[in-house]
Amino acid sequence: MAQTRILVVDDEPDIRQLMGDILEDEGYVVETAENGETARAAFNREEPDLVLLDIWMPDVDGITLLKEWSASGRLDCPVVMISGHGTLETAVEATRLGAVDFVQKPLSLAKLLATVKQALGKRQAAPRPVAGPRGGDTEPQGSSPQMQLLRQKAEQAACHDRPIFITGEAGSGKETLAAWIHRLGGGDSPFTVLDTTRVNDDAVACLFGDGAESGALEAADTGTLYIPEAALLTREVQVLLSAILEARQWSRPGEASPRPLRCRVIASVSGDPMAHIDNGDLLEQLYLQLNVLPLHLPALRDRPQDVPELVSWYTDWFSNNEGLAWRAFPVSALNRLRNHGWPGNERELRNVVQRLLIMGGEGEVSVQEIEDALKHPATESSGGPATTLPSAFELPLREAREQFEREYLVYQLRKAGGSVGKLSDAVGMERTHLYRKLRSLGIDPKTIASESAS
Repeated sequence: MAQTRILVVDDEPDIRQLMGDILEDEGYVVETAENGETARAAFNREEPDLVLLDIWMPDVDGITLLKEWSASGRLDCPVVMISGHGTLETAVEATRLGAVDFVQKPLSLAKLLATVKQALGKRQAAPRPVAGPRGGDTEPQGSSPQMQLLRQKAEQAACHDRPIFITGEAGSGKETLAAWIHRLGGGDSPFTVLDTTRVNDDAVACLFGDGAESGALEAADTGTLYIPEAALLTREVQVLLSAILEARQWSRPGEASPRPLRCRVIASVSGDPMAHIDNGDLLEQLYLQLNVLPLHLPALRDRPQDVPELVSWYTDWFSNNEGLAWRAFPVSALNRLRNHGWPGNERELRNVVQRLLIMGGEGEVSVQEIEDALKHPATESSGGPATTLPSAFELPLREAREQFEREYLVYQLRKAGGSVGKLSDAVGMERTHLYRKLRSLGIDPKTIASESAS
């Protein structure tokens, strides 16, 4: 089998050498070019399987080369753009001309290798439909003043096609709200949910499509593209989405003419978006573009009067759609559920109701059944009494999460002997993001390494 040939075009010798060495270690055949002229010659001579092309070069820039190759009709290999200070306009233009992805300097080696693999494989992730007991066929439940006001604002937002940004804790029903807004304003048009994990692996194919496969933007058409947990997207994907929203157009790779952005975009994050911006997880410009019509879902613990209504709704849904036995919840059982803190919000309540219908007996649901259903495995020892809850349980969510992350990463870093590379493999986190996370938590790998060596 012929080896895969990669052409690396970059005017910085250190970058060329680094990429060449890494890619050759991975088994690729690498040709390098230091400027536009040598890149032209190498492209015609080598017929590469992939081109890594720097945007900014002194003689002929990467966009010009990409435009030439695209216009010639000979661009039958994927092109990944490299930039140290790319703009939204160049991202849009490069995509329109056929670039399948881009990486930013300073280079993350893990990101580079993942991008190369994805560009060569051209994997396509199909958008998933909404499914489950809280899809777009129902409005968000609850008669509390908070939910009545939320539904009123959502109905107003549904009359316009401007971006909507939904905030709320995990499990609070952000996708349900997005799907309901779509149904109010979109009729029979598609509601497309972007897979935030897969788009991080293959952004261009997942958003714009690849070959005969449609991407998320084409699938959404005149409907709604919902982006859950936008802060989990890589910076590269966020820059690309920001470029699309700025230009209000997009192109499939290799298309000469851009297509107008016809879908409404709804995005969401769990927690405080400003905290995500401060932590570097959310691009401020993308947030400002999405936050045209902001909506906030209140936590379930802040509206306990909605619990009985939700219990009734879920009980009926599981009985009618999954064939589970319908059971009554007496006042004593509902009061116990109202008094629970619901850290997992509506998702946790839904799971508890389903558990009671599947695992419970016949007749009314008892308070003891609810106590058993609410027990968390982490609060019990094997066959013994409940143990003391960790001290972090008494902290606000953000502080508790920060405490856990610090203790977890210190533990894993000690196991790795202070090696950030080994830590990256162990926790499944890209090395560049991991360094940033360690700095934000005040963890010094060198100190851990010296402690491990002593």
